[in-house]
Amino acid sequence: MKTLTSKLLIAVVIYCVATYAVNAQTIDLKKELAKIEETRNGFMLAIKEKRYQDLANFATADMQSTHPGTEDWNKMRSLGAERGTFPYDSIFMNPKETVIVSDSVAYDYGVSTVYFSDKDGKLMELHDTFLVILQKGSDGVWKLHREVASAQIKYFDL
Repeated sequence: MKTLTSKLLIAVVIYCVATYAVNAQTIDLKKELAKIEETRNGFMLAIKEKRYQDLANFATADMQSTHPGTEDWNKMRSLGAERGTFPYDSIFMNPKETVIVSDSVAYDYGVSTVYFSDKDGKLMELHDTFLVILQKGSDGVWKLHREVASAQIKYFDL
């Protein structure tokens, strides 16, 4: 019985490793990274061009996001709410790490800068560190699925 259990365990491990190796080989990393970049660039451009109705095209239907809760970030969101507009004018996402975890899940980790106008029209900027989980749909398009952003900035070596 002990030998049978050992052989079964070894067979399962070999199967799992072989399956993982086949899956890893079938993912074209350059192609998928380019698709992720396309999603990120499209998202940033939609905000810059104030095409807020298009933002849903870059996110899953159940997208959830947690934003920084510092005083500066809260002021920016309040100002946007007072105006009845999106809280910022543009965003520049600078990922330092993009990892494709599987054929349908990836993540971006990096720093972003948000630009907005204050009450006097002066251009302001805020920075954050973000972790975005992306999910690839059945149509092959990567979309933002979860985001956590922190006002604690992680400065990366360039």
